[in-house]
Amino acid sequence: MLQRLAVAVFLAVNSSVSAQSFSLPDAVNPGNAVKITRINPLKTQWTAEVGDKLQKGENVLNDYPRPSLVRKDWLNLNGIWEFSRSVKEDAAVAPAAEKIVVPFPPGSFLSGIKASTDRCAYRRTFTLPENWDKNCRILLHFGASDWETAVSVNGQLVGTHRGGFDPFSFDITGCIEREGSNELTVAVFDPTNRGQQPRGKQTETPSGVCYSPVTGIWQTVWLEPVPQIFIKSVKLIPDYETASVIVQADISTPEKDYEKKEYVLYGEALDGETAAAKCSGGTDGKLLMRLDKAAMKTWSPDAPNLYQMTLTLQENGQSVDQIGTYFAFRKIERVREKSGYSRIWLNGKPLFQLGVIDQGYWPDGFYTAPSDSAIRMDIRIAKSLGFNVIRKYQKVEPERWYFWCDRIGMLVWQDMPGGENKMPESQAQFQTELQRMIEALSVHPSIVLWTVFNEGAGQHFPAKYLELVRKLDPSRLVNLTSGWTDSKLGDVNVSHKFPNPEMPVQDANRASVVGVYGGLTLIPPPANCWTPDVWGYLHVPDSDTLLKRYQEMQILLQQHIAADGLAGAMFHQLTDVESECNGLTSYDRARLKIPDEAIEKLNRETIKQGSR
Repeated sequence: MLQRLAVAVFLAVNSSVSAQSFSLPDAVNPGNAVKITRINPLKTQWTAEVGDKLQKGENVLNDYPRPSLVRKDWLNLNGIWEFSRSVKEDAAVAPAAEKIVVPFPPGSFLSGIKASTDRCAYRRTFTLPENWDKNCRILLHFGASDWETAVSVNGQLVGTHRGGFDPFSFDITGCIEREGSNELTVAVFDPTNRGQQPRGKQTETPSGVCYSPVTGIWQTVWLEPVPQIFIKSVKLIPDYETASVIVQADISTPEKDYEKKEYVLYGEALDGETAAAKCSGGTDGKLLMRLDKAAMKTWSPDAPNLYQMTLTLQENGQSVDQIGTYFAFRKIERVREKSGYSRIWLNGKPLFQLGVIDQGYWPDGFYTAPSDSAIRMDIRIAKSLGFNVIRKYQKVEPERWYFWCDRIGMLVWQDMPGGENKMPESQAQFQTELQRMIEALSVHPSIVLWTVFNEGAGQHFPAKYLELVRKLDPSRLVNLTSGWTDSKLGDVNVSHKFPNPEMPVQDANRASVVGVYGGLTLIPPPANCWTPDVWGYLHVPDSDTLLKRYQEMQILLQQHIAADGLAGAMFHQLTDVESECNGLTSYDRARLKIPDEAIEKLNRETIKQGSR
């Protein structure tokens, strides 16, 4: 038996994780004439944890950032960095004038920087741990930085990256000091809504349904030692029908001489199944692992069973690299039934997709959650309310968010963040970032659908993108054009309407889904509000009225299920976001506006009826 990597992030094989039930206090009814005094800053129950860690000299967000490919050694570079605003376009990294807490974006409370900026620079020093192999290669990883990022180490430019939502890395082996201090500098430019790049809901003038801009580093920065020959990335392709999994490993080698050598890629699932395949340096290692079909445990919201796997790269019988990963068996498909309607099936059975919109914003960290437990709680709130889907709306999350959806058992509809896409170069950038998003996240079984364009924003060449997404990932459904402008392509036909759900025009070749409905606005107490300038679609005076309106909407959904074959619906939305108070919880996640038992019962009735 291979020795297992003792990393806490790993899961128990075949174990399911169920959401723990909990209750938040009901919102106090403020009435229609309430005057809200601005609360600045608006904090969460996790805000103080960040300050406590910094005072103790600990790193913030210190959980392993890449659960799909785990090594035992890594160094977190989050924490206090030097920071400069308004760096000129043609200037080198400016001398640091302020301090910022990475990875919280400037302008957020947790960053320590009061205002956002379109150009900024970061600086810090680091020393490699003494116990790292002196002959290893050193990789510098960024979870995400918005938008154009230039990185230098010890005065040498190691690379640039364009993209606000995808992870990127640089091999910095050739420019670091093995002993002593190293200097890391990062320069960032982000035009936000003055540019055409993918940006989602960000704007320099936030109000209503558009929110604060996020510039610069907003996910974990970290170092990783790797051997000279190492597993750079892994793609796992489980086959639900045959209980097998194809493992494709990208093998990285530093020199051409290594490409002449042969290696063995050895995989082991925790249940004892193994597979091995020969590969050469500079090529992909590929192996097929078959498990016992009769004993196969599938992944679903009710039973999120995950399989742990260890991959070892061997040379002459000796291990040169070893990583841990995981996978799951689940099948998502659109099925045209005898009724003539198309519906969404999971693991061979219809499952009504009843979801909630999640913008992924935090009052203290903007795009960046204050802690891993905060990420986990958001998902558990949705789970406890009886939803089986979260539609991640116009944002891509850190990988740990999807990891927790995998573990907790929450389906995900993943949006590609929108942009203007008016020029050929911006369209090319959109395509590049879309492809990166799919490649980075396709390992996660919780994701069952990709949304390419939302509400006509930046929509171009839909047929081309359908072909691209199908080629990149044939295992998931595609919501090509969600709401407003229908391309009549893809797997789902989606309507967007407030407040009541509106049945989309029926299409036998696509599943009919309400992509957005709700927008019910209950203003929480002043202490839980971001601003006195509250905005919403349909204001309700109290929790009882909110619950009544929600119940009426579920009845409408159930009628559409029975009469029209409705396959899914996404309620708007999980939390308040800045001035938009359409959430089921307040922006600080301190108050639930509807009793959780009541909404859970309604949701489960809708799912049950829609899954027959």
